[in-house]
Amino acid sequence: MNIIEKANMQSFHEHRLNEFGDLSVKSLGWKNTMSQQKRFEILIQIGDLNGTNVLDLGCGYGDLKPFLDEHFENFTYIGVEHMPEFFRIAQENYGDLKDTYFVQGDFSKMTFEDVDYILASGALGYKCQNEIYYWETIAHMIKSANKGVAFNMLDETKFPEHNLLKAHNKSKVVDFCSKLCNHVQVIDNYLEDDFTVFALK
Repeated sequence: MNIIEKANMQSFHEHRLNEFGDLSVKSLGWKNTMSQQKRFEILIQIGDLNGTNVLDLGCGYGDLKPFLDEHFENFTYIGVEHMPEFFRIAQENYGDLKDTYFVQGDFSKMTFEDVDYILASGALGYKCQNEIYYWETIAHMIKSANKGVAFNMLDETKFPEHNLLKAHNKSKVVDFCSKLCNHVQVIDNYLEDDFTVFALK
C-alpha cells in the first residue's frame, strides 16, 4: 500500500474511534460484535491450535486472543498491528498475559522464524491500487507459516462498491493459493458478503 492509502486507512479508523470509542468493534470497522465473532469461529477451524504458535495479522484490539483461549490451550499468541492506537489498546488489554506478544508495524516487512499458523481477519479488506499487494501479502503469509494460513475477504459478487474497502474474486484467490499449498479450502456460508480461505501445507 502507498502512503496515501495507509493514511486513508488510518483516518478511517481514527474517525470511527472518535465516533464509537476504543471499546467498540465498530472502531475496527466491523458492523457489530457478531460479525467479528462469526469470522473468528470460522478462522479457528483451520486446525488444532493447541500447543502451537499463532500469529494474528491485523490484530486490532487483540480480541482474537481471548477467543482462542476459550477453545485452545498452551499456545503462543503473536498479534501484529499497523495502527498505533489499536496496538496500544491491545497491549494494555492483553500484553501481560502468558505467551502473548504484540508487534507494531508492517507485516510485509517482517520475518518470523517459528510460526505454525497465521490468521488474518479483515487485514486484506482495504483498497490498494497495486493489485499485486494482495497476492504478495498472501504469499508472505503462506511462506511465513509452518503449517497453514486462514484469512477472510469480502466477496466481490455480494459486497457493494466502497470508497475504502476492497472485495475480491473468490476463484482467483483460491487458484493463487493452490499454486502455493498442498490443500486449499474455501468457506462462504457464514456471512452474506464474506469468505474464508484455508491454505494448508
